[in-house]
Amino acid sequence: MFEDKLSKWDLFPIITGIFCVCLIISNILASKTFIINNIVLPSAIIIFPIVYLINDILTEIYGFNLAKRVIFLGFFMNLVAVISYQITILLPGTDPIVSNAFNIVLGSTPRILIASLVSYLTGSYINAYLMKLMKSKWDNYLFARCFLSTLFGESLDSIIFITIAFVGTIPTIELITMIICQAIFKISYEVIVYPLTKYVINWMNTLKNDLPLELKS
Repeated sequence: MFEDKLSKWDLFPIITGIFCVCLIISNILASKTFIINNIVLPSAIIIFPIVYLINDILTEIYGFNLAKRVIFLGFFMNLVAVISYQITILLPGTDPIVSNAFNIVLGSTPRILIASLVSYLTGSYINAYLMKLMKSKWDNYLFARCFLSTLFGESLDSIIFITIAFVGTIPTIELITMIICQAIFKISYEVIVYPLTKYVINWMNTLKNDLPLELKS
């Protein structure tokens, strides 16, 4: 009964909101690294793969053009967040301890910010573009399209982010190891949660494609 009334377009703003929130959170987490078995990884890998999963869903359900708009919206909202952080840091604080903690957490270095913005925009765009490109030929092979688009998008994202963010600060071998391990983690994440991705896409394909009444005027 509920699904009979629900449209794909009713979910579009919700999915877009989740996409932008996950992106902003991941960029806050990116400034902290952690170690697993002597491998250094940015904490953003906890949530950033969700951005690519939603990217796949957006491209598959709503098409490349709308997915591209959401990608650029995410970029813009993240930029707004970063600018807001920097302005807040410049404001005189009433509590030095709180101000210092705020600066440490949200005052990322310029190269981290540039790395985050450039890698996200490039990787997400390539991911969506490949999903669209392969759909015309491999429409019945959803897993292959999700996997390959993530493979190229996430790998490119990892190469760009880690290179810009950490080159010259850590040994080259550690840099390469970090790139490879981060890419493997993100791609593995995609494979593990693929059943959920497939379920969501198949479910959304059963919904009506009507625009909400408030958008028909």
